[in-house]
Amino acid sequence: MTSVLDLAPVVPVVVLEDAADAVPLARALVAGGLPAIEVTLRTDAALDAIAAIAREVPDAVVGAGTVLTPEHVDAAVAAGARFLVSPGWTDRLLEAMRASGVPFLPGVSTTSEVVALLERGITEMKFFPAAAAGGTAYLASLASPLPRARFCPTGGIDAAAAPRYLALPNVGCVGGTWMLPAEALRARDWGRVEALAREAAALRA
Repeated sequence: MTSVLDLAPVVPVVVLEDAADAVPLARALVAGGLPAIEVTLRTDAALDAIAAIAREVPDAVVGAGTVLTPEHVDAAVAAGARFLVSPGWTDRLLEAMRASGVPFLPGVSTTSEVVALLERGITEMKFFPAAAAGGTAYLASLASPLPRARFCPTGGIDAAAAPRYLALPNVGCVGGTWMLPAEALRARDWGRVEALAREAAALRA
């Protein structure tokens, strides 16, 4: 599979309370040009949502986010997740993600964590929480001393901030929720989601 960082400029970070919404939501995001979809493991519906998207939306590349334990890794991959994202990492979690056979983005927020992953041969990472951890200034400062590291910053990024992150040489994509406004999800307004996804997909056109 193409690197998760190269599938689209934006990875929607999805929190689903009802698995029945997963397929129409995923279809709207894919139609808007955002095929990589991170479904966070924060709700009871998450695994069923991942399974439904994997089964019914073949053009989507569905992944699992908020992966915190080896058990999360196993359950997400069994449900059909094609990539894994964690907000941070431990050696135990890293070992499980490596063994899963699918791409993964371990979370980092400090230079030492980045160096530790590079030491382990991992060059693609999630930078989280991006805005709180230093934002574009911090990431820009890492590009020269750590040129092998590439990031998907997530956390506090909106449509206005995303282009500044995407302009950095060490950023492959960003994660965000702004194309998934709560009122549109409540109303199941998939047309609005698709329109916002299309705007997000055009950020680096």
